[in-house]
Amino acid sequence: MKFGAFAAAAAVVLTACGSTGTTPGSTQEQPPTATMKPQTSIGAGEGQLNLVLWDGYADKSWADPFTAATGCKLNLHPAGSSDEMVSLMKDGGGGQWDMVSASGDADLRLIYGGDVKPMNTDLIPDWQNFDNYFKGPPYNTINGIHYGISLQWGPNTLLYNKKKFPNKPTSWQVIYDSANSGLITVPDNPIQIADAALYLSKTQPSLGIKDPYELTQKQFDATVALLKQQRPLIKKYWGLATDEISLFKNGDVQVGAAWPYQTIQLKAAGAPVDDTIPSEGATGWADTWMLATKATHPNCAYMWAKWVSTPKVQAMQALSFGETPVNSKACAEMEAQQAGSCHQYHADETGAAYFDTIKFWKTPLADCGNGSKTCIPYATWVTAWTSIKG
Repeated sequence: MKFGAFAAAAAVVLTACGSTGTTPGSTQEQPPTATMKPQTSIGAGEGQLNLVLWDGYADKSWADPFTAATGCKLNLHPAGSSDEMVSLMKDGGGGQWDMVSASGDADLRLIYGGDVKPMNTDLIPDWQNFDNYFKGPPYNTINGIHYGISLQWGPNTLLYNKKKFPNKPTSWQVIYDSANSGLITVPDNPIQIADAALYLSKTQPSLGIKDPYELTQKQFDATVALLKQQRPLIKKYWGLATDEISLFKNGDVQVGAAWPYQTIQLKAAGAPVDDTIPSEGATGWADTWMLATKATHPNCAYMWAKWVSTPKVQAMQALSFGETPVNSKACAEMEAQQAGSCHQYHADETGAAYFDTIKFWKTPLADCGNGSKTCIPYATWVTAWTSIKG
């Protein structure tokens, strides 16, 4: 769904519980809408709500009851990519779009483009029940100001064929190993550069990579060089989850970067696969409902943010779409909706060890977060990715 249309019907939940402390967000320069004061109350609904969203994020099972309860009719524009979302939300939604379910690789572009504005978390009662990290993650919270309400998340895992790898791989090194040439697949997305940077942060500490999304020119060049070395080993870059599923089903590949969704689907089909978070950790995606600067239906927008933050709806989306809810109370609802789902999909994990291994997507900016403007911005990542693929 993050790289194109994604039809998911599987339940995949990996715990967000156990992280420590509410995160303060990032401390970068002030966005252009930072001084806009969010509304302090939710008034009468305006009768409709226009959403740019990932396909399936307003499923009828929870969208129709929302409309019945609030009178806010949903007008939906499913987007095929984060770039499309950014384009549609240009000029604050243009007075046409009220909200967007943006992923971390788009959030900061929207925030610094002035296309979304601060939101009042006090108007979202269940925000208090969010896992601490998702109350103020760095991809949607700047200098303590919230530019959206967190929704769902998922990790980018290492997927492997157990017959080819009878011993579970413990490192991402397997996708850079020439011994696996022609058996590897990874996502076709510039943000994949961060995965390689994360790997280098652990295997080449002398590079000094602290954040895989904040890379100096030297760090960026080293990362791009690694990916160009990997290029001849790649069987295919995948754009859709179904593409990767087919590659594994057909035996065309044996190892690659994936989402838990692919693992669940392949196991259900009897494929001898499993996935893991390697010792270097992993990147991950997390989505946020963000309010357009020129939203014409703000009350319905806040009503929607409240609705989809409740444990019941969080559980419904997690089980229908293959994501992890940010509301810590959603696990019990998941269990009520599908007995055994919390344990089956690892939603009953405890402790911070798993969660703290995930480095969530955020838009690469020139601002390194410390006042320095020496980091490589996203536009350069896009250009580099094209050269990597050749």
